[in-house]
Amino acid sequence: MKLFFGVVGSFAAVVAFAILLETPKKYLPHAGAAGAIGSFVYLLGLHNNFGTVLATFFSALAIALASHTFARIFKAPVTIFLIAGILPTVPGAGMYRTVYYIITDDRARSSYYLTQTLEIAGVIALAIFIMDTLFRVRLKKVEKK
Repeated sequence: MKLFFGVVGSFAAVVAFAILLETPKKYLPHAGAAGAIGSFVYLLGLHNNFGTVLATFFSALAIALASHTFARIFKAPVTIFLIAGILPTVPGAGMYRTVYYIITDDRARSSYYLTQTLEIAGVIALAIFIMDTLFRVRLKKVEKK
């Protein structure tokens, strides 16, 4: 049940964020679906004890795959789906905790959360880069034929 509510909540949050980003109305459900897919993969990864960083990596891969797929199907820019869809994986709580523990002068916890936040941000960027590269290589192969 926790997984279901997490996915539905992510869908709603991504759609609301996409509205704030002025995403065209016809793409709102698809942007929400990209975020929901990523949230599902993330929660499934945590349930299977992958760890936060690895679960985030697979989640970002799934979001980038869904975003690229939707972009090809609907002939729209990838960023329409990707920017809103990546919202559930952004390490906002880690950034907050880092600053909080800096202010309270707890250097050990601050360092831990800073490292984890940077790792999460890095794997998100890496996953987007990998998926973008795979789609570009695939497009070049299709164009040559």
